[in-house]
Amino acid sequence: MALLENSDIGKLVLRVSVGTLMLSHGIAKMMHGIGGVKALTVNAGLPEYIAYGIFMGEVTAPLMIILGFYSRIGALILAFTMGSAIYLAHLNDIFILNKMGAPVIELPLLYLLLAISIFLLGPGKYSINRS
Repeated sequence: MALLENSDIGKLVLRVSVGTLMLSHGIAKMMHGIGGVKALTVNAGLPEYIAYGIFMGEVTAPLMIILGFYSRIGALILAFTMGSAIYLAHLNDIFILNKMGAPVIELPLLYLLLAISIFLLGPGKYSINRS
């Protein structure tokens, strides 16, 4: 019964699942480039180099979260990255529903909220440095 009540295992599952799923986005950008992100940043009137920060937020932050290596910092980076994604790619879609009735920004919003949850909960005892 103690296993079913172990919040540290829940934190591990949360960290690994969110980190792995977001890392897949970063890997896709490594394989196919970040041209789309560059275009979004420039079109928003921001410097192109911000696209590289967003890219790093989809690679470095998920690795930090998965490993539990300064995962709260990684979670903040990921939250900022997802806030940037919502601003750059979905600002006009915030109140729009898709054909299934869900918000168009559902996925980036979910990542944003999960990153905030990881930040607030901490990594748990199954992590490199528990901070």
